[in-house]
Amino acid sequence: MGLMQDKVALVTGGGTGIGKATALKYAAEGAKVVIGNRNEAAGQAVVDRINADGGAASFLRTDVTDEGQVKALVDHAVSTFGRLDAAFNNAGVEGELGPFTEQSEANFDFIMGVNVKGLWWSMKHEIEAMLATGGGAIVNNSSIAGVIGFPGASIYAASKHAVMGLTRAAALEYAAQGVRINAINPAAIQTEMLDRFTTTEGGPNTEQMVAMHPIGRLGKPEEIANYVVWASSDEASFVVGQPLLADGGFTAI
Repeated sequence: MGLMQDKVALVTGGGTGIGKATALKYAAEGAKVVIGNRNEAAGQAVVDRINADGGAASFLRTDVTDEGQVKALVDHAVSTFGRLDAAFNNAGVEGELGPFTEQSEANFDFIMGVNVKGLWWSMKHEIEAMLATGGGAIVNNSSIAGVIGFPGASIYAASKHAVMGLTRAAALEYAAQGVRINAINPAAIQTEMLDRFTTTEGGPNTEQMVAMHPIGRLGKPEEIANYVVWASSDEASFVVGQPLLADGGFTAI
């Protein structure tokens, strides 16, 4: 029996990176998985892989900046598999990086629209679905930038701090009703987003980022997925409203 045996789990941004790894881990631990993703081909490919491996998964194209699409995704999970037990709100963007005073209103609205408003809508509808069947667990993808400052990524950091605020407030509101809510706070993980984050004229350059991790390397999406699935399971039944730091020692310095 897996950690998520016979549970129903939803992943936003489940087509690549940490979201993909988590969807696969949910399935490996026995969950039925629903993936929402803007890139239909990427999301459907993950679903096809789970189904081909003997699991159960379904895909619905979802842009989390549209509340109607978010609600449709949650409704799809419930109508397809009967309930919603776990959710990993992973969809996020880094936006344009640069000095604080050079940031634009458009960049602010873009980052906040996905990372904060999109997550807020996701939690709103996931919580409602979970309350209808006795509870569940939500994990929000924040960042180490949600607990410390990050020069050159001020708006991104603000959005991830906001994720922590939403996580803690909602966790306090719904813990007694059986819905546990926490956040995962990764450092630098080997994903396409990190490649964009570290790109210079010569291409992605992660050497400086590696040096900032006492463990001496970047993280792997599968390492974060392991933490997310544990936090979604009954093994983490007393963990509520917490930043779950998975950062190779980054914030211990």
